[in-house]
Amino acid sequence: MTGYAFAWIAVSLTILAMSTSARSAHGSTVSVSGVHNFAHVDDRLWRGAAPTADGYRRLAALGVRTVVDLRAEDLAPAELRLPADAGLAVVRMPMRDGQAPTPGQVERFLAAVERTPGTVFVHCGAGVGRTGSMSAAYLVRTGQASAADATQRSLAVGPPTLEQVAFMRGLNGDRVSRPPAAVVALSRIADSPRRSWARLGF
Repeated sequence: MTGYAFAWIAVSLTILAMSTSARSAHGSTVSVSGVHNFAHVDDRLWRGAAPTADGYRRLAALGVRTVVDLRAEDLAPAELRLPADAGLAVVRMPMRDGQAPTPGQVERFLAAVERTPGTVFVHCGAGVGRTGSMSAAYLVRTGQASAADATQRSLAVGPPTLEQVAFMRGLNGDRVSRPPAAVVALSRIADSPRRSWARLGF
């Protein structure tokens, strides 16, 4: 139990310190009503937390045409209808909270952004870990950032998990790989309290 507590504290403090440092270097996110953690990735891709109904309408007014929803959580039908109610097309790509995307998920996401006309908005729940991982993969694949810079840009929005940081740092052009098994195991152990609280609605 002591070892678990130490791992949780050490990993959590490290990721939090990295995020705080990145935020001071890259500035804060842009404010969009109804969308927490909103940020421009580039002119083609925007990112943030799951919008409210007003947030989806605001995104549509700003020129977003398609929403990529990365949430794998059990969502009410009314919530799933919100983007369509705002006139937005929706692409659902469920990913587990706290985990890094698979190479197949990355390819599907990049293909969706490439073939979709207009601005694309990608989100998960908080708009930090899953969203940051996909945004980093997009930046590296399109040649707009190195893996290190893409990771810093994502950390500036908020603290992802250790697994997601390792995924982002491992991006290399067209190559997408899973983080080492030991990193994944440590990350999921350290992240389990947060996921438990999230499942309880806190």
